[in-house]
Amino acid sequence: MSTKDKDYVLRQAKELNIEFVQLWFTDILGFLKSVSIPVGELKNAMDEGMGFDGSSVEGFARIDESDMIALPDPSTFVVLPFKSNVPIARMFCDILNAHDMSPYEGDPRYVLKRALKRAADMGYAFYVGPELEYFYFKSADDLTPLDTGGYFDQTALDVAHDLRRETVMMLEEMGIGVEYSHHEVANSQHEIDLRYTDALTMADNAMTYRLVVKEVALANDAYATFMPKPLAGQNGSGMHVHQSLFKGESNAFFDPSDENHLSLVAKQYIAGLMKHIPEITLVLNQWINSYKRLVPGYEAPVYVSWAVRNRSDLIRIPGYKPGKEKATRLELRSPDPACNPYLAFAVMLHAGLDGIEKGYECPPISTGNLYRLTEEERREQGIKTLPEDLDQAIVAAESSELLRRALGNHVFKNLIANKRIEWNRFRAYVTDWEEQEYLGVL
Repeated sequence: MSTKDKDYVLRQAKELNIEFVQLWFTDILGFLKSVSIPVGELKNAMDEGMGFDGSSVEGFARIDESDMIALPDPSTFVVLPFKSNVPIARMFCDILNAHDMSPYEGDPRYVLKRALKRAADMGYAFYVGPELEYFYFKSADDLTPLDTGGYFDQTALDVAHDLRRETVMMLEEMGIGVEYSHHEVANSQHEIDLRYTDALTMADNAMTYRLVVKEVALANDAYATFMPKPLAGQNGSGMHVHQSLFKGESNAFFDPSDENHLSLVAKQYIAGLMKHIPEITLVLNQWINSYKRLVPGYEAPVYVSWAVRNRSDLIRIPGYKPGKEKATRLELRSPDPACNPYLAFAVMLHAGLDGIEKGYECPPISTGNLYRLTEEERREQGIKTLPEDLDQAIVAAESSELLRRALGNHVFKNLIANKRIEWNRFRAYVTDWEEQEYLGVL
């Protein structure tokens, strides 16, 4: 738990000669929003918050109820390492209703806080460690990869190594722990793994990470993107999320007597994820492009299954190492890095907690290659598939009691409405592929 409070923030701002503080929050789609205040307004901002027009933020208030308050969280005070004429810091904010200073139900950070309270009421703390993959290109208009490297390639082929290293150094300077970084499978695809921590801190860190990656790239005349599938014929970018529940200092997922060292709690959590994954996929994979990644042949999961070590399954259990009981965890491999991490962590947690609370029975572990089975064989074995496109994800989400409960009515309705608009726009759009495929022959 952070020891930063208002007095600490004011002392640090003075000692470090901070001139401006950026107040950060996200809309329901996970886009970072910011308002900058001079340091002289910092105490007032922490005491009373900063007012803004919520009707101008995607998924927030209607124009007739638009007054919102952004209240900085002192525990998130960090000096930004970007080049600037004057020292600048940032703080994440909780969004409040202006009329009574109550938490605003449309705030993604509040959605995650509610999920964490549910876990706490059941005696658990939720920890996550995401692996966010991304691509480097020459620019947003020129998708020429910066390198032709592959998985774990270095130096000669991985010319973006210095960009990754600079990014890691900036993250560490901001107090965001990094476990390792490396080149991924596709040309110019990279990954930086953030150190395991509590889910709220990690959601803040993930938002910061995405900004730092992009800022470092732009400062070096390059462009970084978290678009799930920017290149046809190449692997897409995922956000594999390692997760576990703790009771005090004990990992609730560990059982020394189980063949795979998984407790009943862990198996029920897995069962909850598997049961509810189709209906929460809209949150984990929220874009049209997300479903170009979730296809066979590119190391992304398609079928709802779990296994030990196997990286083709939806849920993977990393191999157990003696003496590393606290590292027992599961890895959910379907989310992509363009999601809203606050909402994504919240819906994963709710699905898993439902499995525990309702005693779901964990399906059999996957031992074979599901891609070699016929559709009829998979159906006979009761193996479900993830939604194949955004429309299927919307349909699954619309009827989900769990998703409505996890997000709250406001976020649930606004997210569905936003995604319906996106899908309808896409349906009416004629792609380059259609022009090339049909124009000359029809």
